[in-house]
Amino acid sequence: MKNLIVRAITGVFFVAAIVVSFLNPVAMALLFALVTGLTIWEFTGLVNDHVGQTTVNRPICTVSGVWFFLSVYAYCYGIAPSAVFLAYLFSIVYLFISELYLKHENPISDWAYTMLSQMYIAIPFSLINVLAFQSSSADGAIHYNYILPLSIFIFLWTSDTGAYCSGSLFGKHKLFPRVSPGKSWEGSIGGAILVLIVAYIISTFSHQLTPLQWMGLGLVVVVFGTWGDLVESLFKRTLGIKDSGNILPGHGGMLDRFDSSLMAFPAAAIYLYIVSLA
Repeated sequence: MKNLIVRAITGVFFVAAIVVSFLNPVAMALLFALVTGLTIWEFTGLVNDHVGQTTVNRPICTVSGVWFFLSVYAYCYGIAPSAVFLAYLFSIVYLFISELYLKHENPISDWAYTMLSQMYIAIPFSLINVLAFQSSSADGAIHYNYILPLSIFIFLWTSDTGAYCSGSLFGKHKLFPRVSPGKSWEGSIGGAILVLIVAYIISTFSHQLTPLQWMGLGLVVVVFGTWGDLVESLFKRTLGIKDSGNILPGHGGMLDRFDSSLMAFPAAAIYLYIVSLA
């Protein structure tokens, strides 16, 4: 009961922080720059502690990921030119070349996990900016609209809630027992149905997309969010750990909390790009 209360309190503050931050572009950027940094720091720490013969440069990987997020933010907001990415590119080149002089046991593994920290964490989080800032076809001005990126989180939270409830009541057939034995097909289907309902409700007051497009976005988030959860579960199972960290009481680490979004945001960005071409 005590753990349930702690988990509930943490969850409320977590949701409130994300929702409130989206009301202001600067607050959004600061929060998710922090989230990006903490998640990369956690990921690289797990790699250094649990992957044999691997040593990743945690400080530079973390700073590089945060800089990339802020660079995408500034570029999408129209307050910085594309040259803002040069510092990030320099840091990536440095991380490659530095292995020539460090004499680590397995430089290939170091390179692989270094790049994975950017591809798996920094790039997906940076796509929040791509969804939030849109150029107007009328005047060419850039406008901040939090509905699309916030809706991704709403769909993920709705899916988790629906999957938990329907899975607890009807779950019999395991979705992916090798990686996550607690998930069921019944839970996933229940979560998807609830997301479709929420997507339709959002479409009644946000006309950026048609109702059908909103529901399609919801399904994309459900499918790729589930895969994101499974990817992180496979990562933890491979390392032999239960939680990625303990920074969020009752919820584990940053990867535990944002695992679904790391797959959902790239998939949502691709989906919305395809929809815009239709």
